[in-house]
Amino acid sequence: MLRVVHRGPGIDVALGVLLAGLLVLLAFTTGSGVVVGSGRDLGANTWAEIVMTLLGAAALVAVLLCSARGRAWGASALLALTALTVLTALSITWSVQADASWTAANQTVAYLAMFAVGIAAARLAPGRWPALIGGLGGLAVVISAVALAGKVFYGLPGSIVALGRLTAPLGYWNAIGLLAAMGLAPLLWSGARRDLPWLPRALTVPAIAILGATVVLSYSRSALVVAILCLGFWFWQVPLRLRAAVVLLPGLVGAAAISIWALVHHALSQNNANRHPAAQTSAQHTFGLVLVLVLVLSLLAGIAAVRGSARWRPSAQQRRRLGIGLVILAALIPVGGVAALAGSSRGLTGEVSHLWTTLTSTKAAVGSNPGRITSVASSRPAYWRSALTIAGHHPLAGVGALGYATARERYVFNGPAVENAHSFMFETLADLGLIGVAVMVALLAAWAISCRRTIGSLRPGGGSDAERAGLLTLLTVVLTFGVQSAIDWTWYVPAVAVPALLCAGWLAGRGPADEPIGARARPRGLLSHPALPLTVTAITVIALALGWAIWQPLRSTDADDAAIVAAQHHDGAAALTDARAAVTDDPLSLQARSDLAYMYEGAGNLTAARAELVQETRVQPDNFVSWRDLGTFDLSRHSYRLAQKELTLAHVLNQSDTYTTTAFVAAVDAVNREKFR
Repeated sequence: MLRVVHRGPGIDVALGVLLAGLLVLLAFTTGSGVVVGSGRDLGANTWAEIVMTLLGAAALVAVLLCSARGRAWGASALLALTALTVLTALSITWSVQADASWTAANQTVAYLAMFAVGIAAARLAPGRWPALIGGLGGLAVVISAVALAGKVFYGLPGSIVALGRLTAPLGYWNAIGLLAAMGLAPLLWSGARRDLPWLPRALTVPAIAILGATVVLSYSRSALVVAILCLGFWFWQVPLRLRAAVVLLPGLVGAAAISIWALVHHALSQNNANRHPAAQTSAQHTFGLVLVLVLVLSLLAGIAAVRGSARWRPSAQQRRRLGIGLVILAALIPVGGVAALAGSSRGLTGEVSHLWTTLTSTKAAVGSNPGRITSVASSRPAYWRSALTIAGHHPLAGVGALGYATARERYVFNGPAVENAHSFMFETLADLGLIGVAVMVALLAAWAISCRRTIGSLRPGGGSDAERAGLLTLLTVVLTFGVQSAIDWTWYVPAVAVPALLCAGWLAGRGPADEPIGARARPRGLLSHPALPLTVTAITVIALALGWAIWQPLRSTDADDAAIVAAQHHDGAAALTDARAAVTDDPLSLQARSDLAYMYEGAGNLTAARAELVQETRVQPDNFVSWRDLGTFDLSRHSYRLAQKELTLAHVLNQSDTYTTTAFVAAVDAVNREKFR
């Protein structure tokens, strides 16, 4: 059996810095992910997905050539995620928005690859879990620091000046708050380590202040709730409570100071504060000074706390009393909440009933100002009810991956346009139906069994206490992401999903502590086994084919953009060539076909133009856009009866779209005028 030898923090620090840098690069590159239908960030996300896919293939090849013999731990979870990926890709064939399903399939392939990378890393270098934890902590601190800097220096990538909540650098506040919450457990673990020098441990205090302030100033209630729950889980499971509390408490004080100062200054916290630039600029500069001052004081408090705790050696009885005190202090929080409810004008039961009604109301709405932090109202119940309605009409296989937004328009009238169901569970139910839910449950069960096998083999009090604490920290990161993504669409944001998948893969692939895993002293020769060259070749070919498939929507978008530019420069031949290439690269894209029809119309070939629009209705017959495009074309060519039929279908599929309704009414009026001539 191979032994896992840990040779000190030097290599782990270097690997952690490298990992943090790569994840930060991924976050800045991909932002909030691809917004379906807008083409936003498609290029950056496409190349990131291709790189991740190739990395996953390289990881599998590395396991084949370099890993020691042993059971394939995590294989069941990997197969279940593969099944979900295949189902997502197959849903293109029945999707109401096939091009969106292609986008979802591309992203899921990349996620599968990152999960495989996590499994492979655990198998090849099982002693390097500190590097993974450090990389996650570094990622969270960097992104949170940039988010707070967006309050001082507007114009950073992903910032939205008109919003009071944090948006830079991801462009989505809930993802920023979630990433900060995911970084808290790694920082607690780092601050509680006795094998680290005192200065790195002390630095976790201002780092916690940064993360805590980011969670609050993102105004993300889901991030705040999961941060509290998962911190409680970490303190419950990891026996480093006192040393972690030493860095957590002063860090939270710093976070509170930053948050309170920002919240009470409307030029920073309220929406549309940019309408008063002088007041906003003054508040920005002052906030920058406050940030520096609080972080310096937090560092000094961290140094004092860490150095003081190093000299203090409490007895077992003292540690037990302090632990009980911390538990009691934590328990007083919900007790205080219940007391506050009981003291309200409605009484305890009345207040609980009121809160539940507000929480589950499908008509509730909440703004983006600081008051949302204490509000329980949310638009999510309306989104979830729409998902249930869609699932009721398409129970078995759903409407196709990322088809929720298009299908929802058929059942929701005059509601806000939303891209996702704001819940991975409800989105899966609507998009992939009961089959998708079954695969998702199988995936969660397979991963939970693998995770339990890994952590359960590290018994408390043994020689593997350090690794057990580290793996529980990774588990906390995964749970933080999983719980939050159950009530939001952060699954589609690579900056938060990829770190969680790496941790989940590590936990699944590590396997029992006493099993023979690790890297071989010398890699296997490629010809050492007859099946090895064939397997490596197959993995390589599949990875390249997947990379090519991921690239096609981007190629189509680029060609479509080139066609529009050529048309603007009155180069009809080039415009037609580029538009045809766009359709060839992505035959599922309505935008590409619509633009090609426009090019044909400009060239005077009305038959070819209409043929492309007819093909739209065949490619996506349940998408109102295809019928609207065809109907408006026929309306413009005075084919009023055809236009009425086509626009009637478009209107049935979406009664909220103003353009569709206007065209539909115009077609009906035109047909009626013809009748009375």
